[in-house]
Amino acid sequence: MHAMQYEITLPADYDMGIVRKRVADKGHLLDAHPGLGLKAYLVRERGQDGSPVNQYAPFYLWRTAEGMNAFLWGPGFRGLSADFGRPAVHHWLGAGLIEGTRTDSPTTATRATVRLPETADPAEAVEQALAELAELAELAELPARAEPAELPARPAQSALHTAAVAVDPSRWELLSLALWHGPAPEGAPGTRYQVLHLSRPELDRLPAGRHW
Repeated sequence: MHAMQYEITLPADYDMGIVRKRVADKGHLLDAHPGLGLKAYLVRERGQDGSPVNQYAPFYLWRTAEGMNAFLWGPGFRGLSADFGRPAVHHWLGAGLIEGTRTDSPTTATRATVRLPETADPAEAVEQALAELAELAELAELPARAEPAELPARPAQSALHTAAVAVDPSRWELLSLALWHGPAPEGAPGTRYQVLHLSRPELDRLPAGRHW
């Protein structure tokens, strides 16, 4: 599994409706792309969820390197580069995956990155990140299971769709990405996104658990 993301930061007064229409018109084009586990069409809007910027930042989990290469060297990425300029593409080696409830498409996402100290064991860091994501997902669902007297009511329930952990060994950066049904849990660390569309042609072929 390979994780990939690029970020296109847009002007403060940019009409994000343009991005939404682009995704609505073209998002389905990768719904059957060979080798793609998932593509989450992520956006941030200035002033929402603490975002200081307008940004289009799609995130990918690739099942095969061939599928990733076919996209990067193909017409889809070529067209995006022609419209917005060619962005830097960040890449991490997939290290683990958590399966949540996948009956509906997610609506929000969180992404956190951390540099691993030289003294840290990367395998232990991945195991810990997976455990923390699983615990967060379980806690997010507690209000739905608890009696009103046990926990205060929340305006909407959060539930995990999919979570992944990956590592960039060139700088030993650990990435945690989670897709959520409903608003992301308050305790979820990192950057918050809206999910406009999810392409998931081979998501069910990505193995759960750690990837070694």
